[in-house]
Amino acid sequence: MPIVVDIDVMLSRRGMAVGVLAERVGITPANLAVLKNGRARAVRFTTLAALCEALDCQVGDLLRWEPEGVPADQAPADSRSSSTP
Repeated sequence: MPIVVDIDVMLSRRGMAVGVLAERVGITPANLAVLKNGRARAVRFTTLAALCEALDCQVGDLLRWEPEGVPADQAPADSRSSSTP
């Protein structure tokens, strides 16, 4: 799927554990893992908002689009996440 989920990147930048984020967002660690690993078929805007609030970030820090069939290191520069904390 061309949508890449970078929740683990933001967790690392914030020094936050998955369990702590799940608790702050109000979802189970299992559901957060499904989202974090890119296996979710959908995500509610309220969940995205809660993730952004808990991680002090923008939606674009958590989700990005990459063209299908193009390795991440060869994707156009404007399609890769370039935000800083």
